[in-house]
Amino acid sequence: MLFGPTNAHLERIERQLGVRVTSRGNTVAIDGPAGRVEEALTVLDELYRRLRDGQPVGPADIDAALRMVAQGLPGGDRPVYITRKRHIAARSPVQADYMRAMDERELVFGLGPAGTGKTYLAVAKAVSMMVKGEVDRIILSRPAVEAGERLGFLPGDMRDKVDPYLRPLYDALHDMLPGDQVAKRLAAGDIEVAPLAFMRGRTLASSFVILDEAQNTTPVQMKMFLTRLGEHSRMVVTGDLSQIDLPAGSRSGLKDALDILEGVPSIGVVRFTDRDVVRHGLVAEIVRAYDNHDRHREGRNGGGAS
Repeated sequence: MLFGPTNAHLERIERQLGVRVTSRGNTVAIDGPAGRVEEALTVLDELYRRLRDGQPVGPADIDAALRMVAQGLPGGDRPVYITRKRHIAARSPVQADYMRAMDERELVFGLGPAGTGKTYLAVAKAVSMMVKGEVDRIILSRPAVEAGERLGFLPGDMRDKVDPYLRPLYDALHDMLPGDQVAKRLAAGDIEVAPLAFMRGRTLASSFVILDEAQNTTPVQMKMFLTRLGEHSRMVVTGDLSQIDLPAGSRSGLKDALDILEGVPSIGVVRFTDRDVVRHGLVAEIVRAYDNHDRHREGRNGGGAS
């Protein structure tokens, strides 16, 4: 097999799969149990495909290929979104399900912990559709719950006041489009990044609309947002029900919507777990530790884990 891996790449594969990988020129030899050798070959094929397509290969890409093989999804079956700056592929089977749901449904809920790619992949889908001319606008929104009444005391105009709460959405855009295109499309209104309150009274046609951090909406806000969906549009709602910042006793609009809309066949709901965390490996361990702590605390307080 022809390939050009670095020693660090090979060592990472060896450590994860328990095989021995030897590189001689452009030829790679793999020794170990038959099943593991097959998995290592699949991983190397996936990395070779990325290099052949002009995509970089780093530790995160190797971990993604290993994760996909371990969970039974070959690299060739992974959905891919193409943006101006990069090709973005699923890095876990649940990410693949999420991407397929966004391809097939007009409204998708992506639920789960930080680091699972919920928002990043939604922005990637939006940018890929805009690049292909399938939507005219991208609208990205978050509820600025943390700001509360303090928003009025921040310096600058309204955009200056809300931008800190929307920064993760800008970061995702700059990962997928050249900076000058982001600035040009923002100025032209082709891309709009705005707090949730700005959505009231609008009908969003031929748009890809994303609501991030939706666990911090109220039921009234969530209903208002969902009913903005117009003709030839897509909508993705992301959130983590374990990270609600609403005042005590307030019901999350995200949870409310999931309860009300459960069973509607044209709506996609994809749930991520800590196994799908694609940031630094330590993030998955942190998420898992917090989840365990919360379950134990609920048990001590007399409530069962839901």
